[in-house]
Amino acid sequence: MKIYTKTGDKGETSLIYGKRVPKNDIRVEAYGTCDEANSQIGLALSYVSNTRFEGKESWEAIFHKVQTWLFHIGAELATPHGKNVSWKVEASHIVEMETQIDVWEKQLEPLKNFILPGGHPAGAGLHVARTIVRRAERNAIMVEDVNPLVLSFLNRLSDFLFVAARYINYHMGEKESVLHEEKK
Repeated sequence: MKIYTKTGDKGETSLIYGKRVPKNDIRVEAYGTCDEANSQIGLALSYVSNTRFEGKESWEAIFHKVQTWLFHIGAELATPHGKNVSWKVEASHIVEMETQIDVWEKQLEPLKNFILPGGHPAGAGLHVARTIVRRAERNAIMVEDVNPLVLSFLNRLSDFLFVAARYINYHMGEKESVLHEEKK
């Protein structure tokens, strides 16, 4: 099978079940943004692939799940209204992310100010992924009859990525950059 099909050369693509839509259809925007976020997460994770830190095994395991779930969220968004979805997000996926957020936050200093995105390349990359997930959420809101759990998942994923960025920055010895108000 060739990777190129030429079926999208005129600005259309197929949703799951073969329905053809313009490439700027909101469903395509939503699942494409999930794909973009997933790729950014993968890039961020690559920056710690050859490092050691406390909790790395559980870090890798939860991120494997989260990336898989995000891939499936994209598939759910790519399924036309009224068609069956072979995999649906479950509340338990959201609870698992919340549980992990709580575990990581216990190791971090409580936030007293806003922080600026950055730090270790993995932390900075996770901050970028977080902003992409926020865009995916804004797009998903506009999808006809979107599963409400998709919206909850994306909302919680952005929280998860924020805390994950703080967690990896901490474990990589990077100090958080605090936002300071400019004096007028």
